[in-house]
Amino acid sequence: MTSLADPPAPVLPARTVVRLLARRVHFVAGLLIAPFLFVLAVSGGVYAFSPQINDLVYAEELYVDEVGETPRPLDDQVRAAMSGRSGDVTSVIVADDPERTTKVVLSDGTTVYVNPYTAAVQGELATVNGRPPVQVWLREFHGNLTLGEAGRLYSEFVASWLPVLVVGGVILWMGQRGRGRGRARLRGLHATIGIWAAVGLLAISVTGLTWSTFAGDRVDQVIDALDSRAPTLTAPAATAGIDRIDLDQAVAVARADGLAGELTVSLPAGPDRPLKVAESSPGPQVDTIAIDPGSGDVTGRVGWDDYPLLAKLTTLGIDAHSGTLFGLANQILLALLAAAAVALLVLGYRMWWRRRPAPVPGPVWSQASWPTVFALVGVAVVLAWAMPVFGVSLLAFVLLDPLVRRVRRGSAAGAR
Repeated sequence: MTSLADPPAPVLPARTVVRLLARRVHFVAGLLIAPFLFVLAVSGGVYAFSPQINDLVYAEELYVDEVGETPRPLDDQVRAAMSGRSGDVTSVIVADDPERTTKVVLSDGTTVYVNPYTAAVQGELATVNGRPPVQVWLREFHGNLTLGEAGRLYSEFVASWLPVLVVGGVILWMGQRGRGRGRARLRGLHATIGIWAAVGLLAISVTGLTWSTFAGDRVDQVIDALDSRAPTLTAPAATAGIDRIDLDQAVAVARADGLAGELTVSLPAGPDRPLKVAESSPGPQVDTIAIDPGSGDVTGRVGWDDYPLLAKLTTLGIDAHSGTLFGLANQILLALLAAAAVALLVLGYRMWWRRRPAPVPGPVWSQASWPTVFALVGVAVVLAWAMPVFGVSLLAFVLLDPLVRRVRRGSAAGAR
């Protein structure tokens, strides 16, 4: 016990306080989020290859048996898709690959797959935003463990703490001295993998937070404040009249206007509304045009150059996170990051297991100067505002930590 005559604990330099705090946060946060991070990393690594999984599972619906010489008119393909079915056609997705089928999307969420050369229906699937069932399930499991909105807290919890965990690890790596055998060797390998993966893990975390529930709302607030939302396509009312251009003519107009790759033709919601044709191939292809179905004129256009900088960065980040920004290389990079995350977790638990019962690094606030405390608290407040799930869980830890430490001390004293 400290007596009144004992000298006060020395005030540590700010750099030392930050390093000790990083050690404590890296240790405790690592143990807390590790199981969730494992699930998120593995499911994300698998989801990155969902296009290939779709092709394997739904080959009968997605591919034609034989490529013909001339495709049938798109209107004929739509009529074949609607034969014996109720509901309205909302869009038609025209592939740029001659081996792929045409997708006719209905208002009830069904997508009908039509052979473009014979107009024969090859199958139908319940889809969500064009995603087949397996891809929908993988996406849901990755994002919310198929538990709906409540389950999204697990992924936001991990994504909120991951940057803190990574930065803490980088700080510890910068302060490490030498290498040895046994646990020190494990620590060195853990640090090496962590440093190589740090930028990627930070990017995955930040881009994932952009469409999370609470941190995503903060991102939306910043985007609105900076007036940096992605532009919306506007166009005047369509020309009245009986003659309307067909779908093939609409696609031809879009191609002539510079749209490339797979195209999604959205049918007008009313007689006075235009057709909309959008690039929908994987990657940041966002060009969309409005076509007057009576005259065939392009009456509106939104392209990449119309996007504000923040909207461009958000779009690129989401595509990179999903593995669609730069094709197979993007998918492989995500798989490597997932493998790195799993390796870091295994090595971290291995170090903890070899040292068990591992002492939890203690708080250092009593040895920090007031300016250092104010600076660190200020950083924590900013992070808590930007990532509310991080803020709530951090507050819970701050409140529960003294109680847990008191119980641990009592148990240790009783054991003696």
